[in-house]
This record gives sequence, C-alpha cells and structure tokens, in this order.
Amino acid sequence: MYHIYSNTGKSGYCTEETKSNARRSDMKKRQPGIPGNKYLWSLAFVFLSLSPGFAQEKENIGTETVDVVRPYKANISDAFKVREVPALDDSTLLKKKEINYSIFSVPVASTFVPAKGKVSGIEKKKRDMLYNTYVSLGLGNYSTALLDFYTSREITKDQSFDIGLNHHSAQGQLDETELDTKFFDTKLEAAYRNAGRFYRWGVSGSFRHQIYNWYGLPEQAGFGQAVIDGIDERQTYYTAAVGGNLEAIDESVFTGGEFTLRRFWDAHDSGENRALLNPSFQFPVGEELITTHVFADYVGGEFKRGYFTDEKWKYSNLLLGVNPNLVIDGEDFSISLGASVFYGMDIENDDNDFYIYPQVKASYRLVEEFVTLYGGVVGGLDQNSYYDLVQENFFVSPTLGITPTDRQYDAYVGMKGKLSSSIGYNIKGSYRAENNKPLFRANQVNVAGNENQGYVYGNSFGVIYDDVTTYSAFGEIHADIDRNLTLGVNAEISGYDTDNEQEAWNLPIVQGSFFGDYQIGEHWFAGANIFFVGRRKDLYVPESLMTAEPQIVELDSYFDVNARLGYRFNDQLSVFAKANNIANNQYTRWMNYQVQGFQILGGVTYKFDM
Repeated sequence: MYHIYSNTGKSGYCTEETKSNARRSDMKKRQPGIPGNKYLWSLAFVFLSLSPGFAQEKENIGTETVDVVRPYKANISDAFKVREVPALDDSTLLKKKEINYSIFSVPVASTFVPAKGKVSGIEKKKRDMLYNTYVSLGLGNYSTALLDFYTSREITKDQSFDIGLNHHSAQGQLDETELDTKFFDTKLEAAYRNAGRFYRWGVSGSFRHQIYNWYGLPEQAGFGQAVIDGIDERQTYYTAAVGGNLEAIDESVFTGGEFTLRRFWDAHDSGENRALLNPSFQFPVGEELITTHVFADYVGGEFKRGYFTDEKWKYSNLLLGVNPNLVIDGEDFSISLGASVFYGMDIENDDNDFYIYPQVKASYRLVEEFVTLYGGVVGGLDQNSYYDLVQENFFVSPTLGITPTDRQYDAYVGMKGKLSSSIGYNIKGSYRAENNKPLFRANQVNVAGNENQGYVYGNSFGVIYDDVTTYSAFGEIHADIDRNLTLGVNAEISGYDTDNEQEAWNLPIVQGSFFGDYQIGEHWFAGANIFFVGRRKDLYVPESLMTAEPQIVELDSYFDVNARLGYRFNDQLSVFAKANNIANNQYTRWMNYQVQGFQILGGVTYKFDM
C-alpha cells in the first residue's frame, strides 16, 4: 500500500516559458553520460494524474490521503554468476626476472665421520641340516656304555621305514655291596608309516632285553658269607611287542584308533600277555561334537610260584569301557563334559562289576594370556601289569598280585599363565581317592627252604594294595630367557591317608626338580638337571616274627645333581660329556639299594645320510 500526501497551500501558474525551461533542464539532465532520475519522473506522473490541473485559482483544497492497494508478488532473481575468468590487462604488471645461480665450492677439512644406520631386525637362527641317520656313543666310569642309533628311510613320498636301537649298561661294581650290581638294558624298534589319501596308518614292533640284580641285602638280617656266596641275584626280563595306529584324515564318524599286543616274561618262568584296543568316534550334536573313546584292555599272566607257597599264581583281568565327551569352547572358556563307564572282569576269580566315573574339565581365561583358571573332576579304572610295575621298580619279586586300581575321583583346581612374556607358571591343588592303589614294600625275609630263589633274602619288593587318599599342592615356573637359554623349576608337596597300611610305603612327601639348557654361541651347548626326593618309609620284616619285630625304616631325602656339556663342530659331528650324581651322594632310591656315586661319561654324536 502506498500513501501519497498532497498539502498544497497555494497554486502556481504554468507558462510556456516555464515549460520550455523545464524541458531544457530535463534535456540537460539527460545528456549522454548523465542519466536522468526516473524516480522523480514517475512521482511527477502520478502527481499530475491525480491533480485536476495547475491553472486553478488560489483555493485551499485541504489534505487528502490516497491509498493504493495491490497484492504483493515476490520475485526471486537469478544469482549472479561469473561466466568467465577475467583477463588481467595491467600495464603496470611487473615481469619476473630470470636469475642464474652458481655455486662456488670450497673444500673444508673435517674429522667428523657420521655413523651408518643399521636396520633392526630379528636374529635368524641358522637352519639345521636334516639327516636321516644319527648314532651316539658314550663311555664312562663304572664301565658304563651308552649307544643310541636311529635311521629313517623314505620308501616313497607317503611311506617311510624307521629303525631305532638304544643301549645302556654298567658293568662296574659298587664297593658297598657284595652282590652283583651290574645292569643291562637294550631295546630294538622298527616302524612302518603310510600317509594315504583318506587315512594315515602305521605298524611297529619292538624287542627289549633287560638284566638287573637283587643286590640290596638288609643289614638287619646279618647273613653270613656262605649264605651270600650262594645267592643267585640275577633277574632277566624280555619284552616283545607289536602295535599299530590308524587316523582318519577327512571328517567322519570314525576318527582313528590304536592297538597293542605285548608279551613280557622273565628268567623265573613268569609270563604276561597284554592286548589293548582303543578306537575313537565323533558324533555331531547340533553345532557341537561328542567325542567317544572305546576301551578294551586285557592283561593275563602267571607266576611260577607265590612268595610263601609253591603254587602257581595266575591272574586275568579284562576292562571294557566307553568315554563320551562334549567339549564347549567359548572366547575365554572351555568346558568338557563327560563320563567313563567301565565293566571290569576278574576272569580268574569270576568277579565282575560296573564302574562309573566323572570326566569334567573346565578352564577360564581371566586375564588374556597371563591368568587362566582351570579345574576338573576325573576318574577311571587303571589297568596294572607286571611289565609296568617292573619298569617302575626293577627289583620286584616275580610273585606279584595284579589287579586294577579303582581311581574313584581326582579333583583339582589350578591357575596357570605368564608372569611376563618369557616367564610362565602353573599352580595346582588336588585331592585324589584311589582303591587298590599299588604300594611297593620290601618283602619279608623267607630263606628257609627257598635258598635257590635269589629274591627271598629281604632284597626284593612286593606290591601291597590299599585304599589311599592323596592331597597335594604343585607349583612350576619355567622361563625362556631367549632362544638360547631355558630354565624351569617345579615342586610338589603331598600327604597320604591309608586304610589298612601303617604308611604310604615309598611315597615321598616332597619332591621337585630343576632343569636348564643353554646354547653357548654357535658351537657350545650345556645343560643341568637337579632332582630332589624327600623322605620315604619302608618296612623291614624279619624271617621269624617270634624273634624280632618288623621295623619301619625311614629313607633319607636326597639331591641328584647332573650336568652336561657339548661342542658341535658342524651340523654332523659333535662331542659331549655328562656328569651324574655330581655331589657323590650314595643315596638309596629303594631300601638297601644304593646308587652309583659320581659318574662321568664322554661320547660323540654323528649324523649322516644312509
């Protein structure tokens, strides 16, 4: 809306001269280069249109307001855009002047020599040459001989044949005993392996010959020289075994299995057969897998006589079992849920029974790789055999009772991980309950009427079965200082509760070990082992309980310090030296059985291709 006000007090006269002057004035304003005022002309046009004329008599026409109303119409103008880059045309623009530089070199004497940079990287270990055969031979005091031979021949790309021979013997005599202390242990092994397209399989066979002597006569017996001279203390063991294994490469229900057939016999007409079959299967359940192990374990044998009788002693035990397990793995945890079901058959005594054991294990990673908590409750029916008892104690008599051990449960909790990037640890506490646990205990002196048996002089060990509860604490620390130095130490403290026996015979309360290996430069290498076994207890039983009472004998604890040093000339040839029982501690591992004192052995190892 526009408001135009007219407030004229008097009228004026408009003459031709006035009009002519006005036109001239207007023409002058509109000369080229002097634009006219179009707004003034528009205002005048509106004024003239609304006024009746200027040639009127003087009259007061008053004040009048005129309102012009029209709708508002908005217009949006296009944005102004630069169509092209303007050209710069300035007569005062200065041009850059070209300047040519020249360097005047002057030699300057300087003693500064900058250090050359070196790229940091990981030290690469020299790759060892691989040979298919090696032999190691060593000789030492006590007329000790050591032989270790191994060769692996590749028949085809997927087939190989291996042969191994191991020998360890000492023909020297201990000054502290009058009986023969020699020992001899030789083992020959052969194996064939085939890596097929669907299965990996192999068969193996071995033969072992061992000679030991019952030389540990008890001082309490007070045997005369004539009795000692008449003792035949030698015992000889023979072992022949064949076995095989099968492993499925592709995923299938049957994942693999193993079998073992073994014959073990001695020079006193004792013999034992062992057959073990252990196939494994895998079944999918949803997104998880259930792994199932099946067991069939048979042990049967006989002894020519009992320790106190002349009757044959026979045994025959068959264990059938199945162990399904479900493993659940998470990002920071793992749980294994399962159970073992056994059917045990004492065929000789016609005594059969079922056994069910838990198989539960779990672990949880609490702090990355530094703290992992773990625990479990497991159990099982463990097969005992004459062969296994002999390998644990070479001085047992050939008159043992053989029966399985009912390991009701073994509950444990622990923590493992790393203290730093190079130091690891493991701490565990356990509580174990076992029925019919075998304990080695010295046999009673039983000479009368058995003079032709070399083990009846209180110089052999029998097996006593008892229900034993064991609680223990175990700790271990191992450190890989670098790739050339490795150290480790562990210790275990145990306590025992027995149902029938006075003590847990020959079981140590404290035991531990230390080991270290050090690669000294490119050629030298060294290592050390230290073993500690705490106090144990055994029982001396005289021949006649009418004249003397049984005596509990406490065996002293002992350290056994061993070290080795070697020099490698090249990839094929090296020499070594070993020192055992460096402290020359003639301790007794078993009652009345002293070990060799300080032992030194040197040898050579050579690798080659056959």
